[in-house]
Amino acid sequence: MELAIVILNWNGKEFLDRFLPGVIEHSPNASVFVADNGSSDGSLVHLKEHFPSVQIIDLKENYGFAGGYNRALAQVDAEFFLLLNSDVEVSEGWLTPLMGMIRSSADIAAVQPKILSYKNKHQFEHAGAAGGYIDKDGYPFCRGRIFDLFEEDNGQYDDEQEIFWATGACLLLRADLFKQCGGFNERFFAHMEEIDFCWRLKNEGHRIMYAPNSTVFHVGGGALPYDNPRKTFLNFRNSLFMITRNYHGSSLLLMILKRLILDGVAGVKFILEGNAKHMWQVIRAHFQFYGKLGTLLKEREALNYDATKANKKGVYKRSIVKARYLRGEKKFSELDPSEFY
Repeated sequence: MELAIVILNWNGKEFLDRFLPGVIEHSPNASVFVADNGSSDGSLVHLKEHFPSVQIIDLKENYGFAGGYNRALAQVDAEFFLLLNSDVEVSEGWLTPLMGMIRSSADIAAVQPKILSYKNKHQFEHAGAAGGYIDKDGYPFCRGRIFDLFEEDNGQYDDEQEIFWATGACLLLRADLFKQCGGFNERFFAHMEEIDFCWRLKNEGHRIMYAPNSTVFHVGGGALPYDNPRKTFLNFRNSLFMITRNYHGSSLLLMILKRLILDGVAGVKFILEGNAKHMWQVIRAHFQFYGKLGTLLKEREALNYDATKANKKGVYKRSIVKARYLRGEKKFSELDPSEFY
């Protein structure tokens, strides 16, 4: 088949009922799969009874986002994979711009649409917004969303752009490249594995694009709410994993030391906001990272990075932390365009 839409499900029967009919209706030329990550809410039985056209992949247990997709996509034979969260509402004609863009050039490895909030459909959503970027210290952010500030969509980001990373909430990619790059790193379990994967693609010279003419609406936090301390742990830990594996600047050691300081500041901020549980998760994240550092360095070496091939488009040359908290720049459009690769 040309295109396989693969939805990873974990106890998301309610979301499947709400959003899967729209995916089926608005994706006439694609095969739709649901890969179940060991759900206990009766999702599998419900799918078989109410969605007979959907192909089911029963993974038996919860492997997380990374492991779940690796195992599911290994069982799907298609030219293109479209990874779609179960809590995403698609719109009519959503696939045409995505497929048109990825077909337009062989060096385009992945594409994401515009991601708006399902709860506030005029506002960009946390996971991806209008395309993902990364700063010099390895902090990811988006056009339309810097940290916890979300912009209203007024058409300001309706231009096609090459970006640094595309969100796993709705990610179209070339199946052969997914397999060649070894899929997602399962050490991440969930959160930032798609940024790690996109960084690998960029290090190999590929392009990642944002298609503004395709729009989807994301509930967000369906499997793990944004204010859950475990999400804080995964985000801080996985960010360090990602940097160690992919960053090839002047000094990895200095980068890690800088992140130790900046993450410490974030921990103090959590305390001042009355979120001591989240501060503890930052500490846990660092301790687990240091425990895995030797293994991560071996993975880094095995990736065999070639600086002559790397594509830095979408990297912000300055600190997004300073831009947000010291200079008060609250919107992507307020950042100096000349400070991006």
